[in-house]
Amino acid sequence: MSARLLGKTALITGASRGIGLAIAEAFAREGANLALNARDPVKLQETADALAAAHGVRVTAHACDVTDRDAMQRMVQNVEAEGNIDVLVNNAGVHKARPFLEYTFEDFRDVLETNVYGVLHVTQFVLPAMIARKHGRVINLASTAGKGGTRNQSAYNASKHAVVGLTRCLALEMSAHNVLVNAICPWVVDTDMATGFISEHAKNLGIDVEQATKNFLSMVPIKRFIRPEEVANLAVFLASDESSYVNGQSWAVDGGYSMI
Repeated sequence: MSARLLGKTALITGASRGIGLAIAEAFAREGANLALNARDPVKLQETADALAAAHGVRVTAHACDVTDRDAMQRMVQNVEAEGNIDVLVNNAGVHKARPFLEYTFEDFRDVLETNVYGVLHVTQFVLPAMIARKHGRVINLASTAGKGGTRNQSAYNASKHAVVGLTRCLALEMSAHNVLVNAICPWVVDTDMATGFISEHAKNLGIDVEQATKNFLSMVPIKRFIRPEEVANLAVFLASDESSYVNGQSWAVDGGYSMI
């Protein structure tokens, strides 16, 4: 174990699988204590127990939905009762792919409630203590979908544009308090969510999943999807003291996708 995050505590939402789990693992390897959030209490507790056993750090599990503002307030209070939250990783997110006219209002609302308002709830409850201590890191998981337009996922893109915009505004407001706010914008990450994402796009385009996968891979110079740990490596940097002059940025992890 190295020590880039030794003594720090990180609160990570959506931490039981995919990118969130990869970030939790990377943070634990660097010595951070963890407060993990996800909706499934059984899976989340299994994740917490495994990380604590593997890395010898303190890991607590807080099963609740980021769209529930009252639950988020209680969660933050419970974590802070154990000690300071030094790093917040807003990772929880959902994706629904539809042609714009086929979105129901409920579809659109559900994406925004998790991807935007979930970030709002948790961050508003975490920031006051960071401001009081004059130190903190907030890392928001956005997407390359927050940097441009794509077909058949306007709800997702709108939500991630909002996360990028919120990141920039918070970075300006929090700078005076030495609280740094940045976003990570991955392209397609090889996770369960990506599998569903590609299947949805295949259905919308009337093609099979294999062809949809080939179509996506043709968009990126590095002809593969992102490994979750490649996103986690950047999160470690942004959580550490090495990033002490990095603020308000939306970091693309996209294998060159944005150059094409």
